[in-house]
Amino acid sequence: MNLRNIKGVIRLTEERDEEMSLKLFVVLTRALDAIQKRVIEDIKHLGLNPTEFAVLELIYNKGDQPIQKIGEKVLIASSSITYVVDQLEKKELLERKLHPSDRRVKLATITQKGKTLMDEVFPKHKKGLQEIFAGLDVKEKEQLIDQLKKLGLHAQNLN
Repeated sequence: MNLRNIKGVIRLTEERDEEMSLKLFVVLTRALDAIQKRVIEDIKHLGLNPTEFAVLELIYNKGDQPIQKIGEKVLIASSSITYVVDQLEKKELLERKLHPSDRRVKLATITQKGKTLMDEVFPKHKKGLQEIFAGLDVKEKEQLIDQLKKLGLHAQNLN
C-alpha cells in the first residue's frame, strides 16, 4: 500500500467517524427525549413537576441536604432551587431547618407527608423506569452506563 492509499483510508475513516458521531448524537438525543417524555408523564400524575420530584427524590433517598447544594446534585440552576423548595414547602412535602453544626446553612428536609408520598410513589417510579429500560438486559445496561460515563467524562474534559 502506498502513501496515497494510506491517506485515502485515513480520510475515509475520519469521515466515517464524523458521520457516526453525528448519528450517535441524533440517536442519543432522540432516545433521551423519548425517555424524558415518559418519565415526565408519570411524574405529572403525582401533582409534581419533574424538578420538584427530582429534589424530593434526592432528599428522600439521601437525607437532609444543604439547600445551596441541591442544584448541582439534581442538575438544575441554583437560582431555581429556592423557588422549587418554596413550592415543595407550600405542598408540605419539605421544610427548611438550620444545620445543627453550622447555623449559616439551611437544610431541606422531607416532612412526614413527603415521606408518606414517596413511600407510596417511589416504588412505582422505579418500576416505571424498569419498564422504560426493559429493551436492554442487565448486561447491556451495565455496558451502556460505563460507555455513557466514559463519554460524559471525555466531554467534560474538553474544556
